[in-house]
Amino acid sequence: MSNVATISQQTTPQKSPFAVMASRLNIDEQETRSLMTNTLMKAKNNGQVSDGELITFLAIANEYRLNPLTKEIYAFNNRGAIQPIVSIDGWLKIINEHTQFDGMEFSDSLDANGALSAITCRIYRKDRQRPTEVTEYLDECKGTSEPWKKWPARMLRHKATIQAARYAFGLSGIIDEDEAERYRQTTLVSEREVNPAANQSSLKSRVGNSSKAEAQSASLGSQKQSMPSFDQPPPVDQLLKELQVCTTKEDLDQWKAAATQWPEGSAERTSLIQSYKDHCSNLSHAAQNQEQ
Repeated sequence: MSNVATISQQTTPQKSPFAVMASRLNIDEQETRSLMTNTLMKAKNNGQVSDGELITFLAIANEYRLNPLTKEIYAFNNRGAIQPIVSIDGWLKIINEHTQFDGMEFSDSLDANGALSAITCRIYRKDRQRPTEVTEYLDECKGTSEPWKKWPARMLRHKATIQAARYAFGLSGIIDEDEAERYRQTTLVSEREVNPAANQSSLKSRVGNSSKAEAQSASLGSQKQSMPSFDQPPPVDQLLKELQVCTTKEDLDQWKAAATQWPEGSAERTSLIQSYKDHCSNLSHAAQNQEQ
């Protein structure tokens, strides 16, 4: 009779996202849950916060080791869904804590009158021979908010830094404060460009209990005025900006449908689909790290 040795394998209990955050912030887990819930409720104007929204917010905060108490990351109500926003302090923390970060530098470009026209950011990585270089132009980026009016050079430098970081380190699923403000101002325009069907859905909810004939008439009128022409695919730069805030399957499916309006085999479509794959991969990577 042979003796069979039984090896008992002990597994380390998996920490919840709340436990991970509580450990990082050195506060009680229940206090962390309450704090995060209240933070997201304020973003939704005291609306109900789902467990999924809490987990998503915490997963991103934990993935990039950001502190919501110091506003390195906070929430924005993006068409009824929670969208994490990373402040410039948060972006700089992500950049400086990346193991391959090897410094960055800036170059200012002036117009014929000596006024600032663009800023170039170069980020160096230890594992690459050449820097990642991104130029942001004042004419394209300048907003109407008070910070843009007071400190245009500083704001443009922030934009160049953030965009360069995205390219250099493959960051996705997060947006900056300036982008969030632009989304607040252009929500309806963005929905029409990326998801034309949203106009009809939104219209039906506004029509409510009106008669079927009235709803059909209003729907046709809305389509004539606001529905985009499909002779021209959505602009690539607009699609890439929209991709940054896509975190759910529904959003990603709508985005892909818009991107594939570009002709098969075109450089634009190839580039967009590659960006889509990279974005999905980054989201998957963040979720897997959270589970570990």
